[in-house]
Formats: sequence, structure tokens, C-alpha cells
Amino acid sequence: MSDHELRKEAHDLDVTVWVGKSGVDAVVDELADQLDDRKLVKVKFLRAARGGTSTEELADELAEAVGADLVETRGNTAVLH
Repeated sequence: MSDHELRKEAHDLDVTVWVGKSGVDAVVDELADQLDDRKLVKVKFLRAARGGTSTEELADELAEAVGADLVETRGNTAVLH
């Protein structure tokens, strides 16, 4: 499936993982479980999680932690595959 198709599919997804002040490590297991069950997961990075870090950096870190691909980031959300 192309990135374009994945992005199109992700458009209608609801956010199912929120990253807060506990950071990326706190959601790794939950995200891994969700990725086992479905192709795409939308993650929202709350302001407390971001601190001085960009959404892209956090999303890359999270994708790496679960062995997923980062499909896109938009605003404070990311889509992982």
C-alpha cells in the first residue's frame, strides 16, 4: 500500500493513543497492541508530552520504539503503520 493510500485511509481515523506528560515510553505497549490489531494508529501528542520537542521527533521516537513506520505527522498528531 502506498504512503498516499495510507494517508488517505488515516484521514478518517480517530485518535486512539494519547501521549501525555509520562512521555513516549508510557504508551509503547499500548501502541504495539493496537498495531497488532489494525493497520494504522493515530497518536496525539499533548502539550505536556512535547515540551521543547517537535511532534516529528516524538513520532519518530515512538515509531522506532514499536518497530513501526511513521506515515505522517500533522499538527500534534501522527499516524503510524
